[in-house]
Parts: sequence; structure tokens; C-alpha cells
Amino acid sequence: MIDPTLSAEIKRRIRTVRGWPKPGVNFRDVATLFQDRDGLRLVVDGLAELTAGYRVDLVAAVDARGFILGGALAYRLGLPFSMVRKKGKLPHITVSADYELEYGSATIEVHADACAPGQRVLLVDDLIATGGTLLAAVKLFRGLGGEIAAIAAVIDLPELGGSRRLRETGAPVHALCEFIESE
Repeated sequence: MIDPTLSAEIKRRIRTVRGWPKPGVNFRDVATLFQDRDGLRLVVDGLAELTAGYRVDLVAAVDARGFILGGALAYRLGLPFSMVRKKGKLPHITVSADYELEYGSATIEVHADACAPGQRVLLVDDLIATGGTLLAAVKLFRGLGGEIAAIAAVIDLPELGGSRRLRETGAPVHALCEFIESE
């Protein structure tokens, strides 16, 4: 459950950029959250608390803002960290999954040894919008034999349906705060 006080503190530190990257989009900019001296600590501690009830063997995070959170959370939890990268960014043997964007598709990859069969993975990103990237990450880790212990993000945009789509995979989904488009 989202702590309303923590949620308000985090939302206060997130800048909304209206009409970026295109008209009609409200970009939720976590750079201001990370630049705030207490913001990153609030988020990492909050994510650790939100996911404390899950047995987790590995933290994995999505390129690029997710890396900031995932690396810090893995450190905080004393766990290994795996990167989910855009296609062509990893130097060793990879597995990939395609996902849909608003205007086309993209591909993400993980190293073929990013997790061992049976490892329980906590997937982390800064924001859940349509859920496409995280759904592809779920597919990748399950394809390697991993189990998705939970999915966690700083922000959920529930009107875009991503958190619902992720829950349909059977994975628990958590976010520290939510924004509706009118905010």
C-alpha cells in the first residue's frame, strides 16, 4: 500500500513538463527528484519498504533512469543487479524481446546469463506508463527461467493501463506515487 505522506513528498519533488516530448504529453521528470538531497534516499528506502515482503534474489532495472534506482536498491538490499538495455548496448551473448511504442516498436536485451533458473527477480523502473518495456523485461527474465517476484516503480500513470497489463502477468506491481493526466 502506498504511504500517502511518502507519496506526497515524492510527488512534490517531481517536475511535470507539459507538452514534451510532444503536444498533449505530460512528462514526469524524476531528475528533480534525484537532484533533491533527500529525494533519492526517500525513493530507494520507499522501494525497499514496498518490496520487503517478497523473497528476491536479484534486482533488474530498465535503461536508463531505472538504472539509478535499481543499482541503488540492489546495493541497499545487498543483492546482485542486472541491466535491461536497449538493443545493441550489451557486449556479450544476449536475449531480446520486442515491445510496442506509440509509433512503432523497439527492442530490449539482457545478457543470456542475467539470471539463473529459479532466481526471483525484482524489476525496477522510474515510471509505469503503457507497461511495454516492463512487459518485455518480464518476458526476458521468464525466458531465462527466472521468476518475477515483483515489479516496482516510483511513478504509476494508471490511466495509461500499464500497471493493469503488468498485473495480468501475475506479477505484483507497486509504485510509490500515481499521477493522473490532469495533475
